[in-house]
Amino acid sequence: MTLHRKNAFQFTRLVGDVKERFDNLDGLMPSPAGVAAETWLFVGAHDDDVCIGAGFSLMAAVQAGVDVQVIIVTDGRMGYCTAEQEPHIVDIRHRETLASFAILGLPAEAITFLGYPDNDLAAWQGRRKARAQDPTHGGYTGLQNSFTWHLRRLRPHRVFIPAESDTHPDHKITYTELMISIFHATGAIWPELGLPLDDAPMIYEAAIYENFRTPPNLEVRADADAFQRRLQSVLAYESQGQIAGVIAEIEALGPYEYLYEHAFPHYAPGQYRKMFE
Repeated sequence: MTLHRKNAFQFTRLVGDVKERFDNLDGLMPSPAGVAAETWLFVGAHDDDVCIGAGFSLMAAVQAGVDVQVIIVTDGRMGYCTAEQEPHIVDIRHRETLASFAILGLPAEAITFLGYPDNDLAAWQGRRKARAQDPTHGGYTGLQNSFTWHLRRLRPHRVFIPAESDTHPDHKITYTELMISIFHATGAIWPELGLPLDDAPMIYEAAIYENFRTPPNLEVRADADAFQRRLQSVLAYESQGQIAGVIAEIEALGPYEYLYEHAFPHYAPGQYRKMFE
């Protein structure tokens, strides 16, 4: 199903003081086979993070024929806003998630729920031998185990992730654990989790609750139809009364979205040599 007419999105990349403008993803992100041959992975600590921070980017990718995949890290168990919601909130948010992404044009089979406990990701950092009931791949558990396995399984060209500046603990842990897992996934470590990636994917940080620490260098502008779809995808999380302020900001800003695009930051000590000459 085609969700948007041609050129529903406009893109601007900042390169120093220069603004480079594009009306399609192939111009913005040139690759030998075109973006339609790529896989893009959107990772949200919570179910509503992707549509809030990168909803236009996801819709543009779907429109362009990209293989779009989504990973939701936590189960949302702590996101209840009424006492009546508490016993059922995980199921409620699961249904809301499927409805939200359907509005953006993404089918349920493209969404992976890791099911880690909401507001308790600190207990799942790293990797360890799995115990009974633990999420497991290759006999091990933990966020780095899960992320490395999925990165090698999906082999994404681009990864969209909560911005490093977000202070929500689940967002921050998702960022750090996914970034080190990209490092792991490109190396020979943990062969039971699949073949290493040929290259690290490009990184796209999306702000959810706090401003970017490093200013964004990509702007996505949507047409009126895409803006309404993105807004409706956020409103699909009817149980999430605490994001009313976020929704108000989205409505006030209008059809714009901002990202910080960068390569994976492998340490390159040579860049510092001239500082000390």
